[in-house]
Amino acid sequence: MIDLTIHETQRERAVQRARERGIVIPTFAQMKNPDLIPESVRARLKEVGLWDVNPLNLFRITWKNEPVPFGGGFGPVNTIEFPPSLTGVPARIIALVGKWFPTGAHKVGATFGCLVPRLVTGQFDPTYHKAVWPSTGNFCRGGAYNSALLGCESIAILPEGMSRERFEWLSRLAGEVIATPGSESNVKEIFDKCWELRRTRSDVFIFNQFEEFGNYLWHYEVTGHAMEEVLKRELGPKDTYQGVVLNTGSAGTIACGDYLKQVFPTSKIAASEALQCPTLLLTGFGSHRIEGIGDKHVPWIHNVKNTDLVIAVDDEACISLVRLFNEPAGRAYLVRKGVPESVVSRLDLLGISGIANLLASIKFAKWYELGENDVVLTVLTDSMELYGSRLEELRQERGEYTELDAAADYHRYLLGCTTDHMAELGYWERRRIHNLKYFTWVEQQGKTAEELQAQWYDREYWTRIQKQAAEIDALIEEFNARVGLI
Repeated sequence: MIDLTIHETQRERAVQRARERGIVIPTFAQMKNPDLIPESVRARLKEVGLWDVNPLNLFRITWKNEPVPFGGGFGPVNTIEFPPSLTGVPARIIALVGKWFPTGAHKVGATFGCLVPRLVTGQFDPTYHKAVWPSTGNFCRGGAYNSALLGCESIAILPEGMSRERFEWLSRLAGEVIATPGSESNVKEIFDKCWELRRTRSDVFIFNQFEEFGNYLWHYEVTGHAMEEVLKRELGPKDTYQGVVLNTGSAGTIACGDYLKQVFPTSKIAASEALQCPTLLLTGFGSHRIEGIGDKHVPWIHNVKNTDLVIAVDDEACISLVRLFNEPAGRAYLVRKGVPESVVSRLDLLGISGIANLLASIKFAKWYELGENDVVLTVLTDSMELYGSRLEELRQERGEYTELDAAADYHRYLLGCTTDHMAELGYWERRRIHNLKYFTWVEQQGKTAEELQAQWYDREYWTRIQKQAAEIDALIEEFNARVGLI
């Protein structure tokens, strides 16, 4: 469970810091339902940009932001539905859009779920501790941003091979940026740097997204309910919700599937990963270019026992579709093939991992032979706004993108998407994947074998965590009352 032990002296210092900086913290309930946000806050947000480093933007950690860069209010969950003319399958594939979070990625929510419980209990002292955010990209962006909003100093850790935009943005916001060797798949090197900081510095507080149950809880509670609202809005009388398909990454987002299974017991959870690093599928390893889904291990917070399908996606397919979706020749070709212009004009909502989620959803639909009344959900973690340098690198590396290139990529990677490199999980396959946690978390990261076993055998292990949202909300409300700004 998330430790909610109160440290009173440090909590009082956190209260004082919040009072000095004018910080009010939203609750999980307000993130699910912005109608609960005080009108005074909503009015002041009309003068605040979505990316502004302003404590008011804590209230924009929600799937329901108006999709505008400045002064927006709140509305329905932001989504995009991909038509059969693009996907090649009749099933309805609907994605929640992450671009309209502060920082342009939903990871800002996961970092809130990690930092705020520690802050309102006094475990994290913003006048002394520095929040350390180990990440393969968006998590440390969100962590640095929330740290700034909450009056904390931060240290971002990410692989040196990540996009230039990430480093440039972090250099302006994080107190310190540490680049570790490698790229997307080099997660252990990030963990090693965290241990070095623990050994050499007393003022660091590590928020490791791969083990922090605040990451799991935020997505279970906020993303899960957002998806339920989408289904209530979109399901017709003949429609059936079939499942959610997500890159595993830190295994935070996939926690929404745990909530959805409780509401829709016959639905499925599919975990996807890069074919070039097939950890879940083949106990494999490697390096890949799908930025944002670090791997070579099974995250501690992944409820593997609830996972039904593993899907591996070729990173070359993702990189090729980046060009199809964003180059003028690619977009023009899609329109000629019957993809509505209203969809084509929004394809920049898909970052590289979002494209991987779309491809995995297509494979899911083909595997289960889904029809026009079947609904599949997924997530677009971020958008191409964070990968402009990658598009330019591809132009320099591969030359001009032509209509012939567009035709090849459309037919090969979308209409030609196949059901290879997939595995439907039975009991013992799930157990095999779960047992892989031992080598990272028990042997390397200090977890116990007893808790590893509890994750598998204790039927209330995950539900105990899920029930903590209300307790955390009560602590947030108490903290805000002591700050005295509402």
